[in-house]
Amino acid sequence: MTAARQILTVAEMSAADAAAIAAGTPGVVLMERAGAAVSEAVVARFRPQKVAVLCGPGNNGGDGYVAARLLKARGCAVEVFAMAEPSTPDASAARALWDGPVRELNGVMQADVYVDALFGAGLNRPLTGAAAVAAQGLAADHDKVVAVDTPSGLPGDTGRPLGPCVSAALTVTFHAKKPAHVLEPGRSLCGEVQVADIGLGAAPARLFENGPELWGSRFPWPAVDSHKHARGRLIVVSGDAWGTGAARLAARSGLRVGAGLVTLFSPRDALPVNAAHLEAVMLRGFDTDLELETGAEAVDAAVIGPAAGVSETTLLNVLALARTGAALVLDADAITVFRDDPEELFSVLDRDDVLTPHPGEFDRLFRGLLAASPERITAARKAAEQAGAVVLLKGPDTVVAAPDGRAAVNVNGAPWLATAGSGDVLAGFIGGLIAQGMESFEAACAAAWIHAEAGEAFGPGLISEDLPGLAPAVLRRLWDAR
Repeated sequence: MTAARQILTVAEMSAADAAAIAAGTPGVVLMERAGAAVSEAVVARFRPQKVAVLCGPGNNGGDGYVAARLLKARGCAVEVFAMAEPSTPDASAARALWDGPVRELNGVMQADVYVDALFGAGLNRPLTGAAAVAAQGLAADHDKVVAVDTPSGLPGDTGRPLGPCVSAALTVTFHAKKPAHVLEPGRSLCGEVQVADIGLGAAPARLFENGPELWGSRFPWPAVDSHKHARGRLIVVSGDAWGTGAARLAARSGLRVGAGLVTLFSPRDALPVNAAHLEAVMLRGFDTDLELETGAEAVDAAVIGPAAGVSETTLLNVLALARTGAALVLDADAITVFRDDPEELFSVLDRDDVLTPHPGEFDRLFRGLLAASPERITAARKAAEQAGAVVLLKGPDTVVAAPDGRAAVNVNGAPWLATAGSGDVLAGFIGGLIAQGMESFEAACAAAWIHAEAGEAFGPGLISEDLPGLAPAVLRRLWDAR
């Protein structure tokens, strides 16, 4: 597996630039490498005849001047449009090497490809004037736009435009992705994102793009002498007789992802309906939270919440499981039931437990935190610290955060997962991986990635019952790539 893909904030990226310059690589050299990466990407993707390069006053514009020069050298007909004179020494040097005319930025541009080098990730104010007009004008030619670093108007740290914003088919960024490349709506505005190596040194990071590079080397594959008891014991708590399907989905998913023994703990009135639908998943009845606690004493992980019911019974069952020492995966009703007293839940959680809220459930436990945060990563991190547990904040840009500050953003989300029961499957995947000994943050990351890959593989028409059966093909790919 290759190294995990870091995501850097604007400040972290500026620090990496500064460190490279301090170590002896001039800024103009870094700019030359960046502009070369843009020109290579333009030619590889579009094979254009006519290119319009829109240059801003800062170093993003400097990258544009370099790209314009190199594209012209490749035989492209290049026009440069500038909104102002360069404002940095490196951008001025790049402008001086451009031997063609520089036209004033306006709404009159016709080209096969538009290179947006107006403003990069560091912009923290709305576009105005000619830049705003240009951004709006490029909207009709979205599929012809290549953005440098980030589409102009898209702040790198939040991915939320503050006003008019360019939408690109391709974004070329440097060294590492920024939050804007992975968080919606920024991710969609960026189109395809290519990360170019311009020779910066390694930078410390606590934020990553979720993928096998992050957790694959620690995936809990069975050894040649493994047996079912060695592969982890997972329990899933069923709802009442009219709410059993969600827990069965979670249980089947835990089994599919590799847990050796999965048991569905069922209220006794629900035993017949659960028994009629279970095969390899075992079944055990219970009536009280004390019975559940006793029965779960020797398990490795427990999933509770899918269709459990927002009731005193569910609350007591969560507290009972917390006393066993098993790692908990709390979803849906097991989250909502603590909405009036989140601290009661937080007091019994530890760093091995995982909460899997969608935004509405998140707000029930962490009131106002999502709305008050600049983006989802900050909200998830603060929630994980507050709860003392791993938090998986669901969405098209699912964020997984650990209490120690680590975080990962899922970028392979599939729209087909927006179907009832999908989250129950995800909870089962997480529980199954934790039961096998995978560290909880990494298990949540791996489960989210596998879940999305399975959804994308099936595509239109997906229902949640399909997902457990799609996991083996994804696991096979991971196995083959070890």
